[in-house]
Parts: sequence; structure tokens; C-alpha cells
Amino acid sequence: MRAVLARAAVLAGAFTAGAVAARAATLPHLRRLTTDLQRSRERILASREEERRQLRNDLHDGLGPTLASLAMSLDAARITLAGEPERMDPLLAEVRDRLATAVGEIRDLAHGLRPPALDDLGLVAAIESFAEGCCERVDVRFDGEPAGLPAAVEVAAYRIAQEALTNVRLHASESVATVRLTRDTDLHLMVADTGPGLADTARNGGQPRPRRGLAAMKEWAAEVGGSCAITSRNGGGTVVAVRLPLAAAETAAGYHRPSIERDGRR
Repeated sequence: MRAVLARAAVLAGAFTAGAVAARAATLPHLRRLTTDLQRSRERILASREEERRQLRNDLHDGLGPTLASLAMSLDAARITLAGEPERMDPLLAEVRDRLATAVGEIRDLAHGLRPPALDDLGLVAAIESFAEGCCERVDVRFDGEPAGLPAAVEVAAYRIAQEALTNVRLHASESVATVRLTRDTDLHLMVADTGPGLADTARNGGQPRPRRGLAAMKEWAAEVGGSCAITSRNGGGTVVAVRLPLAAAETAAGYHRPSIERDGRR
């Protein structure tokens, strides 16, 4: 009996020692993951705040003075109409031109917030339209139901596909590209081409030379709680594999959607 207990104690000690060693080995990895996650969040927040700052500056320093100047021009036109009506035509023509400029500025701001092609064409047709001429052939396919995607996921998928296809146009214009979207509990996006692939350092397990476009794709995915992996295939070509969770985006959309009272007022 003592021998059995002694053996059990030895085994327990060995198990405990192994567990402690395994835990000690994983701690540095967990610390690195935590640090990388924190840095990714910081980059996303910094990028978002920079976009907000730029939007505020565009509204305050660009569109605001333009509209104020137009109001003054209309006041001048009203005065001119009373005293010198023959001068109205050139004055109104100038106001009209400046209004057209203001409309263009508003359109640019709206385009920066959400790509208009998504509303005009839908996600699949918008990607197809952007992909025209980027390489020898691009095959775009959506497996599942594309309607009703959360807005944040739709924008992230479109921007990532845009960036990936831009890289194809720049670095693999003689290749064939494939864009696949699959919807289940997540939206999966894959953009693959038959070009030269990533740099040799990345293909051999090293780190590729940092490129803003590659980092942007990962940040767009991370903003909606997803992931983006960019790799080279053995037979040649680059693969961008993206996972964009739908549940979190749908919950956030419902949380931010204005409530409607029973009488129909917001």
C-alpha cells in the first residue's frame, strides 16, 4: 500500500511540475498576445479619432465657411434685385456655381463615411465593378444570402476586397483573381490571385516588409471583431482570408438604432 501511495505521490508531483512548466511556457505567449491586442486596439482608436478629426475639420473649415459665404451672396442678390435687377444674372450664376461646389463637398464627405457603390449596387456588384480591369480575370461569388448584412460588416468587407484587388492590380496584373464570400454565423471573405505572392521573407516564415495596405485590411477586420490573414500559396499567388462576425455587429447596430415611439415619432 505504501508503495502505491508513494508512486501516486511521485506521479502527482510530476503532473504538477509538468503543469507548472506548461503554464510558465505559455505565459510569455499570452503576454505577447495581450500586448499585440492592446496595440491593435490603440491603432484602431487612433485611426478612428483621426477620421473624426478630419471630418470635423472638413465641416468646420471647409463646408461651414462655404455655406456662410453663400448666405451672404444671397443677401447681396436680394439687395441687387431691388436696386439693379439687370445685374442679377451674373450674380445668380456665381451663386449657382458655388452651390454646385458645396454639393460636391457634401458628396465627398458622404462617400468617405460609406462607399456609395454599396447602396447603389450592393456588395457583390460593387466588388465586381471595382474589380473590372484589375487583372486578366476576376471571379466574384457570394455563397449565401447577401441581403441584410450589418452595415459595419458590409463596409469592412468591401474595403478589404478593394485593398486586396488594388494590390492585385499593382503587383499581379497578369494573374487571375478569385473573390469568395460565404455567410453563416460569420461573413467569410477570401481574395486569392495567381501572381508572384508575398516577398520571400514572408513565404519562408519571416515578417514581410510592412505595407500600409496590409495593416489597413487587418485593422478594418479588427474593428468589427474579426480577423484577417494574408499568406502566399505554395503554387504561387497571395491569399487574403477574412472572418467578420455578424452577431456582434448586429447587436451594435440595434443598440445604436434610434428608438421609435408608438405614435411614430423618433
